[in-house]
Amino acid sequence: MTKKTPNDRSLTIENLNPRVIEVEYAVRGPIVIRAAEIEKQLKEGNHKYPFDRVIRANIGDCHASGNQVPVTYIRQLVAGCTYPPIMNSKDFPSDIKQKVERLLCSCGGKSLGAYTESQGIMTIREDIANYIQERDGYPANASDIYLCNGASDGIKTVLKLLMNNDAKKPSGIMIPVPQYPLYSATLSEYGAYQIEYYLDEDNNWALDIDELERALNESKDRCVPRGIVIINPGNPTGQVLSRENIKNIICFAKKHRLFILADEVYQENVHLSDSKFFSFKKVLMDLGPPYKNMEMASFHSASKGWHGECGSRGGYYELINIDNDVRMQVNKLISACLCSTAWGQSVMGAIINPPKPGEQSYELYNKERTEVVNQLKHKADLVSKLFNSIEGVKCNPVMGAMYAFPRIEIPEKAIEHAKSKQMAPDAFYCFQLLDKTGICVVPGSGFKQRPGTHHLRTTILPPVDQMKDMVEKFRAFHIEFLNEWK
Repeated sequence: MTKKTPNDRSLTIENLNPRVIEVEYAVRGPIVIRAAEIEKQLKEGNHKYPFDRVIRANIGDCHASGNQVPVTYIRQLVAGCTYPPIMNSKDFPSDIKQKVERLLCSCGGKSLGAYTESQGIMTIREDIANYIQERDGYPANASDIYLCNGASDGIKTVLKLLMNNDAKKPSGIMIPVPQYPLYSATLSEYGAYQIEYYLDEDNNWALDIDELERALNESKDRCVPRGIVIINPGNPTGQVLSRENIKNIICFAKKHRLFILADEVYQENVHLSDSKFFSFKKVLMDLGPPYKNMEMASFHSASKGWHGECGSRGGYYELINIDNDVRMQVNKLISACLCSTAWGQSVMGAIINPPKPGEQSYELYNKERTEVVNQLKHKADLVSKLFNSIEGVKCNPVMGAMYAFPRIEIPEKAIEHAKSKQMAPDAFYCFQLLDKTGICVVPGSGFKQRPGTHHLRTTILPPVDQMKDMVEKFRAFHIEFLNEWK
């Protein structure tokens, strides 16, 4: 076989789909690649770094943080679904056994290894509908539920529905700034226009309707506005929207005929006692006609909350008030992929249908849940206080989700130096932080931010002592950085 030279290749960077090149995903971007290189050097012992480990605070991966073990109830349910004979053990909880048997009766051949319905296993969809109904106080229908490979998969599917494939005036989707990079990456992939609206950092990252109007009006010559994305609780900003704020957003979307995409994967991560999560569906229904008839997709995930089952790739979305002809096309589209992973579906089913008081597995489940939730609340409060104690750093309260997004002062000399290296100033800052302390965080520019500001995102997931150590290392680095570049 003749070995191809580079000139013989059928796929090169020159003829690669240009939209692929435009895709950027900072959470696993260059700084994370650099962190992996450093970890390898540390392991091999061939290095001169002033630290002996990399602290990975770049991604919301609960189990990988080393501070959280899997929830017993979830793993027992998945184990029973995967290998039913394990339930013959006298120690296997009877309530979980009943749930496993009910779930497997909905699977082909009573096996989790069979393809499921394209929308997902019916019993799990029924349980999700019950979960939504109990949460919001309004009916939910299993036919509106779509299980998917993590919320990301569902978000990409729904965004795809809103594309018009007009290169001259593409579909426009409103996204918050800062935002989770999935949205900018997906819209780049789809050739859509990103209508960026700024969150108000000076008001705990609140969403201002005048700002939505500004962003929309300035975009109309460049795109056809089709939808609005809201992340609540916020990622990377950690804010929790008030009911009044959500009502105003719904009215705005109605006024401009925008499809609502409510990213609510952190709905179980609310840390401040005076904050409360309200689902967009509940507020929409509370408003009555004509708002309760608006089209909307809301998303939830097995990866977040306090369960942190990221690798299971479990998630779902609820599509409400969708035109019947459109729904037929959605069902056709998802059927081309057959189904999402059945194991991820079972994890999602366990999360939304937890043990109830009086059931055999409830006591341990409640104990594990209380410990994790209390730890997250403590660390959310701790992290913002620690960052705010550092000169040149300002951090809003971490109201929800699992990240802090502090604003950092970068001297003009360092900004100019970063630009000379074709780097965003906060990316240069974060690379320096990694090389000198071993702390791996994500630069704010990877999430987009208001021009002239600089941030970084860190998770609040590492153990408390490690978080304190990380912030103290950060403090020493930041003071040294300011002194060096001033």
